[in-house]
Amino acid sequence: MKTLKAFLVLAAGWGFLFSLVTPTLAAGESFKDDVSFLRKYDPNLVVLTGESGKAQVVVSPLYQGRVMTSASDAEKGIGYGWVNRDLISSGKQVQHINPFGGEDRLWIGPEGGQFSVFFAPGVPFDLAHWFTPAPLDTESLPVVEQGKGYVRFQRKIELVNYSKTRFDLEVTREIRMLGKEEMAGILGMTLPDSARAVAFESVNTLKNTGSKAWDKKTGLLSIWVLGMMNATPSNTVVFPFKTGPESELGPVVHDTYFGKVPADRLVVKEGDIYFKADAAWRSKFGVPPARCKPFIGSYDPDKGVLTIVQFDLPPGREDYVNSLWELQKDPYGGDVANSYNDGPASPGAKQLGKFYEMESSSPALALKPGESATHHHRTFHFQGPKADLDPIARALLGVGLDDIAAVFNH
Repeated sequence: MKTLKAFLVLAAGWGFLFSLVTPTLAAGESFKDDVSFLRKYDPNLVVLTGESGKAQVVVSPLYQGRVMTSASDAEKGIGYGWVNRDLISSGKQVQHINPFGGEDRLWIGPEGGQFSVFFAPGVPFDLAHWFTPAPLDTESLPVVEQGKGYVRFQRKIELVNYSKTRFDLEVTREIRMLGKEEMAGILGMTLPDSARAVAFESVNTLKNTGSKAWDKKTGLLSIWVLGMMNATPSNTVVFPFKTGPESELGPVVHDTYFGKVPADRLVVKEGDIYFKADAAWRSKFGVPPARCKPFIGSYDPDKGVLTIVQFDLPPGREDYVNSLWELQKDPYGGDVANSYNDGPASPGAKQLGKFYEMESSSPALALKPGESATHHHRTFHFQGPKADLDPIARALLGVGLDDIAAVFNH
């Protein structure tokens, strides 16, 4: 979805969908409300609890093993994940995509191009022919094991790409709570005792269960993890990147997924990309492998919430699937990580909801029969006074909270 043409097609066609899924409830409902609501529709809902009992993570087998939401204070706090209550409570299924919400969900790339698994062979690359594969959209993901602080899902699926290549694969997905020592080890820093926190990781594995090797010439898959978070007017995404001349590292950012992101919503300076994540303007950007670091962050000064997403970034890998909605010259020149901000697809149109996304992908997977690959995507939410959160932002994002808030004058 990188071209302006694709954006205009989307703008023309999403109206029927937005009328079904626009939420009427404000973002920031209490976590307890979210859990009570979700239990009505998924009787097998899984709630994982952290070491202190206050941190909790909600996982839904019905909705493909998504982490629907989480809380650092399960009794009194807010839920950090966006939950699409209108769509869930309607009991309806939407034809092209069912955006149920959730702050960690598994998709499989690429989305567009000659190796896409979202377009059937030979059809035009437009909204009318774009369909999210059912195993990633409407079909449940069975629980195969559950224990203290984790739940594991597994099933076999079949996908066919635009070039008529068939993939037989097994999907395994595990959601794990992360304790304080694990959090500190992964982030490489000592965490303040006074800040409330919840952290979890999704461990996502694809296994080639077919009889043929996956080959670049006929198309490769990737593991793609996306998280929908509650947006507010003051929220800003921060993406640190590797500095250096374009002649050596290439562009810092790809910012034309839905038409070029306006300059007042995307700012690049001093080793960080700043993105206005307020759910008021539909836009997206991505960072290529030569520029990417394994962290994305967001900061909401109004709620005092700092979110950090950390993901696998194998050194030396440059082959990431390309999701451009066209026949591509470089199908393995895609981005490692992205951020999306929801908003109206066209002037006056309704939108999916008040959320933004932080996403990461594995490299393209050239798996032989019986081989598998795994991608880790970890989410950390910290909530508390600015003095407690500022050292975390400086250590991981290279910038202080006041500087983040000042970019868009929050």
